[in-house]
Amino acid sequence: MTDAHNQSELQWELFIRKRASATQGVPPGKEELTWVANTVTLISGKHEAVLVDTFLSDVHNAELADWIDSKGKTLRMIYCTHAHPDHFFGLTMLLSRFPDAEAKAMPNVVAAMRATSSPEELERNWKRRFPGLVPEHLTVAQSMTGHAFELEGHELQVVDMGHTDTDDTTGLYIPSLDLLIAGDVVYNETHAFLVETDRAGRQAWLAALEKAASLNPKTVIVGHGPLEPDNSPAHIEATRRYILDFDRLDRETETAEELYDKMLAIYPDRVNPGSLWGSAHAAKKIA
Repeated sequence: MTDAHNQSELQWELFIRKRASATQGVPPGKEELTWVANTVTLISGKHEAVLVDTFLSDVHNAELADWIDSKGKTLRMIYCTHAHPDHFFGLTMLLSRFPDAEAKAMPNVVAAMRATSSPEELERNWKRRFPGLVPEHLTVAQSMTGHAFELEGHELQVVDMGHTDTDDTTGLYIPSLDLLIAGDVVYNETHAFLVETDRAGRQAWLAALEKAASLNPKTVIVGHGPLEPDNSPAHIEATRRYILDFDRLDRETETAEELYDKMLAIYPDRVNPGSLWGSAHAAKKIA
């Protein structure tokens, strides 16, 4: 699915691909929802473009590269919002296809990328979660200086979000478009990934959502949502309610299964219940 909108002199377009959930052992009953979509964003001016995030697998990143190539713009930068594999493991392929581009991220995100792509972490975690999808060669972004850069005279502002679904996350705000590319700070009708988040982390995530809301964006692009998203800022508040419900039910329940069932009763139609299953087990393990 792609979506294009023109405002000002910049254009934003989405490229969305669907993959299987990384979580195994989810109870039966929601098989039609056991998938997750990844969204990348292309911001383009008349001649140049910036890509925000990548996909995980070589197959999806090859499709993404072909799509970018079809736009006829010079890809100048790939900006990565955070260090989860499904947001930067495509850098090697994309930089080989677009040698004029630079991969950039905030310094703390770059440090997290190095940890994420270490041989030990790949074997312990990501190759188990994503069997057969992790590219053979991985690239880490270069560190940015400052919190803003320009595309054909328009400012793109990095927003430090702190801990959300992992440590050291960011968003990208484009004032001329009233557009927030939220990365994984905001989720759209998809179960939030709370596996790396304890009770203090959930409070940090709520603070990040307040920061996102304070920008008053007219459009919010999320990393994980439906195949045809509405890009509404209403998902900031919906994500806040989801985290508050999870936090409350974590305190009220004894087991991961009970927490999962009670959350599912409130959110029966969200995509990727595997994320909720993993989050519930992580919450009870931490407790």
